[in-house]
Amino acid sequence: MTTKQELKEKITTTENEKSEKKIKTTNNEKIKSDKNVILEKEEELVCPICGSTNVIKDYERAEIVCENCGCVLQQNLFDVGPEWRAFDHEQRVKRSRVGAPMTYTIHDKGLSTVIDWRNKDSYGKDISANKRAQLYRLRKWQRRIRVSDASERNLAFALSELDRIASKLGLPRNVRENAAVLYRGAVEKGLIRGRSIEGVAAAALYAACRRCRVPRTLDEIAEASRVDRKEIGRTYRFLARELGIKLAPTNPIDYVPRFASELGLPGEVESKAIAILQKAAEKGLTSGRGPTGVAAAAIYIASVLLGNRRTQRDVAEVAGVTEVTIRNRYKELTEHLDIDVTL
Repeated sequence: MTTKQELKEKITTTENEKSEKKIKTTNNEKIKSDKNVILEKEEELVCPICGSTNVIKDYERAEIVCENCGCVLQQNLFDVGPEWRAFDHEQRVKRSRVGAPMTYTIHDKGLSTVIDWRNKDSYGKDISANKRAQLYRLRKWQRRIRVSDASERNLAFALSELDRIASKLGLPRNVRENAAVLYRGAVEKGLIRGRSIEGVAAAALYAACRRCRVPRTLDEIAEASRVDRKEIGRTYRFLARELGIKLAPTNPIDYVPRFASELGLPGEVESKAIAILQKAAEKGLTSGRGPTGVAAAAIYIASVLLGNRRTQRDVAEVAGVTEVTIRNRYKELTEHLDIDVTL
């Protein structure tokens, strides 16, 4: 006959054995997962021709291609996109079965529900007057609920102001997202207190433009916003210091495509102006000068050399500088680069 103590000891040993087995299995699973991670790192595709690891997944041709030399590294790639095709934006919206993506340009990141303003049912038929009044009340309370406290109200107003300035300047989507992230970082660190919302939004947009290499001058942003140039510059320097934003000086080459397109110049003039600016940067002629003035002078020289001449006044109006600035930069570039321009 076994005593109670022996039974307790047997039960404890069996429980200890079970716990040890569980620990072993979990350790094995961790090792397996680690091995999988190592295998994924080892299976990183390397181009056999140029040795580059920059690859592009082309789902239309079901291929993985090297970005540098164009070598096809793998074929029969599985397409993870939708099974339907769309040939315009309207078809894409109709056939898509998901909602809008998450975005930082909306105060709630676009994750809350929205009641549509079309008074139609699921079959596209008009709804009754009682239902229409009920939906009107639901929409009204939905708008109130989406903005709950003062911080969200501040964020909603600031992001709408940021979107207004960006649309007025014609900035792309990635610049708006970047500016919204910078503004949210300023709100989290409490940098908005004591400063105007418009000034911080304009400064965040200016920093996002420089970060995304879509340059806009302080004068252009001040003209589109409700804040003067001095306040935007002061707020931008404060945000850059507090958020640790480190940006290189603006390259004059980044202004060339926009100025050339506004002047209606062909692509060869644009490429010639870029070549002039590259030579000027090698000789140190662009440092210490305003990037817009140097870019405008290079475009003016290229337009004269290639027979698509624009006057200094036209170039100055597009670049937002004076004709005297263009003449000074023009003389420096032609003298130091030995450019013979016959006017």
